[in-house]
Amino acid sequence: MFRETRTVRLMVELYCRHHHGGKGICGDCGALADYAAKRIEKCPFGRNKPVCSQCSVHCFRPDMRERIREVMRYAGPRITLRHPVLALDHLRRRLRGR
Repeated sequence: MFRETRTVRLMVELYCRHHHGGKGICGDCGALADYAAKRIEKCPFGRNKPVCSQCSVHCFRPDMRERIREVMRYAGPRITLRHPVLALDHLRRRLRGR
């Protein structure tokens, strides 16, 4: 779960840099990354957790779920170039869930 939390944080940082400027992560994006980390940590599936987009349990609040989807739509394709190992791990977990 550490790797998934790290991947989400990196994706939020990538999104924030492009959409909000600045060198660091802004308060809103930081709150989103922290919220996602808490949700991942408390996942009822534990180590056998599927990727969130394929999960039958929606543990994100609807507003946060929409925000993280927006981040994923932007950062998903771009993360493969910046962090290919994390992107491949996510793809592996996604395919395993099918």
